[in-house]
Amino acid sequence: MKKIFLFIKTTFHVSNIGLILIYIYPGSIFGRMIYGDRQKQPQLTSDFLIFSSNHVYAFIVLSLLGLITYYKTNIKFIFIYLFLLSIFLELCHILIPQRTFQYQDLFGNILGVFFIFILFTIYKILKSHK
Repeated sequence: MKKIFLFIKTTFHVSNIGLILIYIYPGSIFGRMIYGDRQKQPQLTSDFLIFSSNHVYAFIVLSLLGLITYYKTNIKFIFIYLFLLSIFLELCHILIPQRTFQYQDLFGNILGVFFIFILFTIYKILKSHK
């Protein structure tokens, strides 16, 4: 069990660093790798009404890994960190060449974190009523 936890913790930290690098890269790393064009961004699914789907998925995965990693020690800290990170990274696009700040991306980042936070809150409520 300790090996699985260590794997998840390592995956969270590597994913965290990887997401930061993806966000600060001028252009799209995945567009460059897949299409040979860093101006083109691959889409996993169509965007939601006011949310960027890629951003929602990225922050759901990162938040879930963070939740599992810090469930027993710093759960409040990790959610605050993830909310602030989701805002900060999108604001960085104001300064990064070939990147643009978009509210749709910002809302997608926040929704990804908020979705996991709500699921965790519901889980805690249900668990306390047993």
